[in-house]
Amino acid sequence: MGLVLRATIPLSVKKVAIIGAGPSGLAAAKFLRAEEYFDTIDIFEQQSEVGGVWHYTPSSREKVSIPSTNPNVPLEKPIWPDGSKTPIFSNPMYEHLNTNIPKQLMGFSDQAFPAESLLFPARQDVQEYLVKYSQDVRDIISFSTQVDDVRLLKEDRWEVTTKSTITGVSKKNEYDAVVVSNGHYSVPFIPSVTGIEAFNAAYPNLITHSKIYRSPEGFTGKKVIIVGSGASGLDIGTQISFVSKKPLLCSVRTPLPLQFGEAKEEVPPISEYLVEEKGVRLEDGRVEKDIDAIVYCTGYFYSYPFLKALDPTVTNGRRAIGLYEHVFNIAHPTLAFLALPQKVIPFPVAEVQAAAIAKFWSNNLELPGKEKMQTWEKKRVEETGEGTNFHVFGYPQDAEYINGLHDWVKLSGFKKEPTYWGPEQLWCREIYAEVREKWVKAGGTARSMEELGFKFDQDEWNRH
Repeated sequence: MGLVLRATIPLSVKKVAIIGAGPSGLAAAKFLRAEEYFDTIDIFEQQSEVGGVWHYTPSSREKVSIPSTNPNVPLEKPIWPDGSKTPIFSNPMYEHLNTNIPKQLMGFSDQAFPAESLLFPARQDVQEYLVKYSQDVRDIISFSTQVDDVRLLKEDRWEVTTKSTITGVSKKNEYDAVVVSNGHYSVPFIPSVTGIEAFNAAYPNLITHSKIYRSPEGFTGKKVIIVGSGASGLDIGTQISFVSKKPLLCSVRTPLPLQFGEAKEEVPPISEYLVEEKGVRLEDGRVEKDIDAIVYCTGYFYSYPFLKALDPTVTNGRRAIGLYEHVFNIAHPTLAFLALPQKVIPFPVAEVQAAAIAKFWSNNLELPGKEKMQTWEKKRVEETGEGTNFHVFGYPQDAEYINGLHDWVKLSGFKKEPTYWGPEQLWCREIYAEVREKWVKAGGTARSMEELGFKFDQDEWNRH
């Protein structure tokens, strides 16, 4: 990875702020604490509980901009449910969600999912898992506290402004380093298509985004278009197809990986919205009229409104800018980001990144010089472009990344060892999409891969 061993010019990092108590923020806290080097570690979480995206909010009053093409939006505003003592923030978790990653691959290295959990755990089980995982760092979490602003001071110190979402009281504190682990599922992306604004004005709430989807009940008997072929599009589309008018129309650029028979029909991308027809024109010229609902499952922007004062900017919306190995800010390496990569197994990725941050900030490991880090980013852009593909891994790149960071951290010795994927984990990573498909077809009740006929064979893997 081009990483080296020891810092020649020691950092002076003793106070660390962590933004977000989702999976990656919790991992950061654990690895920083395990180093027994830092005097102060503070976590700021805007919700009233840990979990991040897994902390389910039953309903969403959020209004999504149609289209939604600007990543530079203000901080989210808290929502006060009737009778609640604490506000909530909308997130994209929906009612009937199971992971698309098997539990033995998904979890952190120091905590397994319970044996009684489904092979692909329900969202409630993941949230319970994260609450348990948080127990030994809950004392340093400030809940219902939103980070308003992170500002660079002299000598690479950071002023962090926070505000209680309950009382509205603001505070300023200085830190030597900041971990950004606020996730990237807050600001929806909905592309600008000819006629979309006029259509939305004529038919308010007909166009939505997966972020505010909660359950299929509101789509019963309706003519629905799902836009997008990612994991959320496939899952939400499947749920809606059981109750909607047949066939559910799936507007995609690339063919879906699974065939769904008469329940779904793949159609080209939407090229124009037609107000009079209450319909859309597709790229092949076909017109679909009398549409009742359109759900965009088109992902999110990388957005950091609390870093708006930082120069150079840290995001163009489609990727984070100026980072080395998707983690360290090149201009100011005491600013680090967690869990940006996509199409990965996120908990293990966050773990090895957190371990690397802890080792670097405690002066046990060193990054390359600024020029080499900039060269790394430039090469990555040449390979992937300036868009979302910059952070897209997939297999086996995520495995190489996890094990590469693990081995770099290992150079200075472990205070706490992060994930390392051996042959069985690599095998599981390679086949888990096939396992998920079989799990669904078998009724979604299996608790182990063996129940579905999958068993790791070391000899067979060696011949692989």
